[in-house]
Order: sequence, then structure tokens, then C-alpha cells
Amino acid sequence: MASTADIKNGAVLNIDGQLWSVIEFQHVKPGKGGAFVRTKLKNVVTGKTVDKTYNAGAKVEFENVDRRDYTYLYNDGDGFVFMDQSDYDQITVPASIVGDAANFMLENQSITIAMNNGNPLYVELPASVVLEITYTEPGLQGDRSTGGTKPATVETGYEIQVPLFLETGTKVKVDTRTGDYLGRVND
Repeated sequence: MASTADIKNGAVLNIDGQLWSVIEFQHVKPGKGGAFVRTKLKNVVTGKTVDKTYNAGAKVEFENVDRRDYTYLYNDGDGFVFMDQSDYDQITVPASIVGDAANFMLENQSITIAMNNGNPLYVELPASVVLEITYTEPGLQGDRSTGGTKPATVETGYEIQVPLFLETGTKVKVDTRTGDYLGRVND
């Protein structure tokens, strides 16, 4: 057990058996009354965000979360297989934990996985990835104006909105957090 003085951004707390990551914290020392710590916590599994206040010096339970770099190998039907880049051990992560990240993962891509007591908690992708458009309707002559978009399927099978002038085979940069088109990538 540690106290509220040890809270830092990124620390993971165990509250009622659930893991919560500290997004931000603030030590408050009012002119009247005792000091306290105001925190913003994000549930590691569900992503839910809550505000929680602790009295200064209150006991909190920290959890050890190990973030390691893995290489995505393949999807075996039951889950996604990753290889640890340091010792080459392979682990299978269930699709429920990978979640929407599967829309942006390519084989042999480097990915960070957060582990707690040997159990994968979540998958962290880079902020953006480069994907190739495998199918999109051709743009019509005169469709070169700014602002128009059309659906395009990328090599992972995910569909994004792209400008009208892009064609099949074009490589694009995609935001992994929102799925938004960020720009064209020239080879």
C-alpha cells in the first residue's frame, strides 16, 4: 500500500478489484480544512473515465503494469498472436481485448501490449499507421473539388472516408484513435 503522495500520471491503481489508470491528478491545499488529491481515472479495461478525490495521505493500492513491445504475427481465429520482441515468446490475445485496434493492425507491425500479472490488459497502437486502399469507387471527372469524401476499404478490411481524388492502390495515413484519413503517403 502506498499513499496519495505517490500518485503520478500513468500510474495504475487497484480500486475495488478494478484497474484504473491515472490520467491527471492535482494536489489541493485549501486555506481552510485538510489537503486532498483530485484525480481523473480511466478504467484500463472498459475505458470509462471518472473523477475521484482522496484525502491527503490516504492509502491507495498500486498495480504493476508492464508495457512491452510485441510484433503482431497473425489472427488464428480464437485471438491475435503476438511475439515478444525481446525474448521471442508468443502470446495469444483474445479479440475482446484487442478490440477496434484490429482494424489497423498489419502483420509484422510493432505494437505495445500492457500486461498485469501475465494477463494482457489492452493493446496500444502508434498514433497513426500507413495502410493501402484495396477498393474504392473511381472518382468522376469534375469530382476534384475540396471537401467531398467517399468510402474506401483499406488492406485490413476496415472502411474509412477519403477525398474523392484517391484511387485503389494509394497508400494513406490513418489515425488509429478515430479512424480518420490523415493524408496521402508518397512512396
